Amino acid sequence: MSKNIAIVTGAAGDIGRAIVRRLASDHDTVLLVDIDPAAAEKAAKTFEDADRFVAVACDVTKEAEVAEMAAQTSRLGNVRTLVNNAGAARAVSLQDTTPEIWRQDNALNLEAAFLCFRAVEDMLKKTSGSVINIASVNGMQVFGHPAYSAAKAGLLHLTRLIAVEYGKYGIRSNAVAPGTVRTQAWEARAAANPNVFEEARRWYPLQRVVKPEDVAEAVGFLASSLANGITGVCLPVDCGLTAGQAELARTFSQSEHY
Repeated sequence: MSKNIAIVTGAAGDIGRAIVRRLASDHDTVLLVDIDPAAAEKAAKTFEDADRFVAVACDVTKEAEVAEMAAQTSRLGNVRTLVNNAGAARAVSLQDTTPEIWRQDNALNLEAAFLCFRAVEDMLKKTSGSVINIASVNGMQVFGHPAYSAAKAGLLHLTRLIAVEYGKYGIRSNAVAPGTVRTQAWEARAAANPNVFEEARRWYPLQRVVKPEDVAEAVGFLASSLANGITGVCLPVDCGLTAGQAELARTFSQSEHY
């Protein structure tokens, strides 16, 4: 019997590792795909039953490397879940965004998801599999990092495009949109401003920022049979950020209850 496989791109990062850990509970093998082979190998070795975790070096913005990743996957089994998690943000404002940064952010945060999906779509058809794109609240509202944000908005639409066109094959396509997640990517900002998370907390109804495990649990749900009737949606995992801000509601309503 062919093994069912989960692919997680950007798997060496904090969110990626949390997703790998969560998907390992109901997949035979998990591929940790990352541009940094040493980091992917190190991450793979942190899990029990290490033979179930395969580190794969791949620049997901390069079509040839993605094709090789898909070929390697096909030798192991069939893809049941593809998680397009790889991403990064560069310039913080539109005025700081060069054409090169615009293209780089779109290549990594949008085009890479397209390349990965097309590379493994035949395997997903065999398993009536699931695609989960890690988007961002930045793709829904304006929070800075414009090139990244525009790409994430495009990723949300790609999610719907896959859901509608490939639903006839049983393929489900959904997105998770995290808010601020406390990861190593925030270390530089936290070093410059040790109060950055405390300052961010005030905008979140739950009065905290997101943990990598919060994102992973949402991915696990969307990949599971519990979500068999769910496709084409975006699930915000943002501690209530996009629902509204209590501080603004308090200003407008002048009510002490916010």
